[in-house]
Amino acid sequence: MKRLISFASVLVLGLLLTVGVLAQADAFGPVRSAIRNSSARELAQLFAPSVELSFDSDKQNYSATQAEFVMKDFFAKHAPASFEFIHYGGSNEGTRYAVGRYTGKEAAYRMFVKMKSAGSTLKIASIEFTKE
Repeated sequence: MKRLISFASVLVLGLLLTVGVLAQADAFGPVRSAIRNSSARELAQLFAPSVELSFDSDKQNYSATQAEFVMKDFFAKHAPASFEFIHYGGSNEGTRYAVGRYTGKEAAYRMFVKMKSAGSTLKIASIEFTKE
């Protein structure tokens, strides 16, 4: 009986973790799509009013409109050959994050995207690109 309860507990925990990871992946679906399409306009629709962008540790804060132009310039110079999120996570305060691998024609980058709750939606608070 104890083995059955232990097995059921592990199974339920596994299902809850899987559902949590899938929910986080769904939240980042529009971000993934915008990046794969190198669409700064689509990405900007997901920005918080103020966004921190970092390129190889050079961090700057931008308004959502300014950040759109910065990302448009980045995509023009480093069009994605491939992009995929490889890890999702979150905090107890409602911040969600994803780590991805962005491969351009000339370089590959490790990418970190952080989203925060803004009312009932999640908005991009920061994006970091670090050349691999």
